[in-house]
Amino acid sequence: MIFEKVEEKEVTRAIVEGFSKDLAAYAESDVVIAGGGPAGLMAGKELASEGIKTLIIERNNYLGGGFWIGGYLMNKITVRAPAQKVLDEIGVPYGEFTKGLYVADGPHACSKLIAAACDAGVKILNLTKVDDVVLREKNRVAGVVINWTPVASMPREITCVDPVSIQSKVVIDATGHDAEVVNALVRRGLMKIKGFGAMWVERSEDAVVEHTGEAHPGLIVAGMAVSTVYGLPRMGPTFGAMLLSGKKAAEAALEILKK
Repeated sequence: MIFEKVEEKEVTRAIVEGFSKDLAAYAESDVVIAGGGPAGLMAGKELASEGIKTLIIERNNYLGGGFWIGGYLMNKITVRAPAQKVLDEIGVPYGEFTKGLYVADGPHACSKLIAAACDAGVKILNLTKVDDVVLREKNRVAGVVINWTPVASMPREITCVDPVSIQSKVVIDATGHDAEVVNALVRRGLMKIKGFGAMWVERSEDAVVEHTGEAHPGLIVAGMAVSTVYGLPRMGPTFGAMLLSGKKAAEAALEILKK
């Protein structure tokens, strides 16, 4: 026999106990990031590198969002200068297509960013969606209410599956155009949003990074959630602003945590 003798029950116990240990430990986190795309992963990497207890919640069974897939199911991603410096930072090879426009393999870039976030100490919950927010005094966001993503697909008559909550000092909404955490506040009448505009790459990327920050007490918006909140143009499959927005969101979170 090549492998150590281990029975099925021990495999099950290892999974259950390992997952339960992490969930219990991160039921109270410093920062919860909703969305495991490039902006969320970048923010998580930056925060965890500073010793911040960081949890990423992702509604899909995979990480990376469009970063893995690229545009039109062609898994190449582009970034505009100066965002190629992030690719250098995480060790992703790329080529210059035209002046200031760089192209890289999506799976390579995505896997490197995921690895960088995990290596920094980020914990991740897959197939988990945001149902609502935890609020404290003056309607400050103090966490998220979560449930398994598949629950939303169950017939209504059998979906009485109560969610659980994760408390945190800061929440970052990096859920893309859907802006799921923001919309939880919209439904409660605590925020108003404009919805994202039509595509305009040059204007969108600068504007997204510029507007990244705290949009409601305790809630930072990053990535295309910024576009949805402030009515900014969309940008399509170029990802420099997503990466730099993630960095800026981490900086904003650190400032809040210092207070």
